[in-house]
Amino acid sequence: MKSLTRIAIILSVALPSFVLAQDSKDSKLIDDSKNARAEFTKTDNLMQSLFDNSAGYVIFPNVGKGAMGIGGAAGNGILFEKGTEVGKASMKQVSVGFQFGGQVYREVIFFEDGAALDRFKQNKIEFTARASAVAVKSGAAANVKYADGVMVFTQEKGGLMYEASIGGQKFNYTPF
Repeated sequence: MKSLTRIAIILSVALPSFVLAQDSKDSKLIDDSKNARAEFTKTDNLMQSLFDNSAGYVIFPNVGKGAMGIGGAAGNGILFEKGTEVGKASMKQVSVGFQFGGQVYREVIFFEDGAALDRFKQNKIEFTARASAVAVKSGAAANVKYADGVMVFTQEKGGLMYEASIGGQKFNYTPF
């Protein structure tokens, strides 16, 4: 009986701190995603219309990428639906080809309609080597069109990467 009491005391002390740590991580990721949104629209104010009119969007505020022949990238983000955070997402990327270096960038994926958004929520969206992202600069959003219900923008934050490679991105979504 004393063992059960000790376990109960340890859990009652440890569990709330674990939950608060998770909430703190989620809050930071949400704040970073909102800051990334501000940076995207600061660079190209035409993106504001995409944020306002898409069925939803996922922002990965910090994607780290590195390569030496074989490359990889990963990042965590927040999915927004009608401007409200609805869940977390992770992204993993693998590429092969001539590449060397490392960089950090932001990525936002817009969903044209509910069907595309639902595919993402069901973990059924992945990008192949044929998919392309638009580098955000002033006016970049003016002539971009949705492809298969999605539109992707990236914005470099730092680093140097030499690359002529192919690869794909895989996503995983978890609702709040």
